[in-house]
Amino acid sequence: MIYEIRQGSIAAPLFKGWQETMIWSCLQNIMGHIYATAPRQPDAAMAILGDFCFLAGRPDRELAGYKPEWCTQEFIIMVPETPEWASLIEDVWEERAQKVIRYAMKKETGVFSAERLQRITASLPSEYCLRKIDEDLFRSCGKTAWCRDLVSVFENYEQYAARGMGVVALKDGEIVSGASSYSAYDGGIEIEIDTREDHRRRGLASVCGAKLILDCMARGRYPSWDAQNLWSVSLAEKLGYHFSHEYTAYEIHGY
Repeated sequence: MIYEIRQGSIAAPLFKGWQETMIWSCLQNIMGHIYATAPRQPDAAMAILGDFCFLAGRPDRELAGYKPEWCTQEFIIMVPETPEWASLIEDVWEERAQKVIRYAMKKETGVFSAERLQRITASLPSEYCLRKIDEDLFRSCGKTAWCRDLVSVFENYEQYAARGMGVVALKDGEIVSGASSYSAYDGGIEIEIDTREDHRRRGLASVCGAKLILDCMARGRYPSWDAQNLWSVSLAEKLGYHFSHEYTAYEIHGY
């Protein structure tokens, strides 16, 4: 049987040492959910937030295949703590599990150059303008498929205003790029950056990312970055991050 854990300290030992802010968000009861094999002293646990699911502890088949009743999405990214968890995910989900490589960036304070980030922000082409995400832009992002992930994990604007932060680039009043908090935890955010396909390769992702990092610096929050691909790694390094390591994940289609 699988139990929802509402007290993060119960599952925290199973995730000890895992430098992943979305896990921290779940353990801190800020957003996301934790499920485990026992209500008090579990030997395996799952942290699930947005499109991500992290599996830790002793590999458990039931937990690897578990989908909460509230979860209506058909896609999720499962991240195994160990090779044994990875093998179990492959066994449970079979052809629905696509193995991918993701790239972790180091979490380092004091590495960002405000001067460099300001230069990048100032390079915004003249036909665009930057705006912080307010309630109207929050709702617009939520209704637009390509940029929905800028705000989708937050239950409402009130939660976003309290915990999240973001900026978008506009052209003729339309959102064409943005950098925002995919999720939030005590002390920081996890960055999400998206650009509309017809406005890519114009430096907008760099500008929005730089502006968001500057805003985080001003507010004393850490802007954590996890890269889906090598392009994202390159962008992160341009903004001041340093590469940490590759890790295995599974994209589950038909979750």
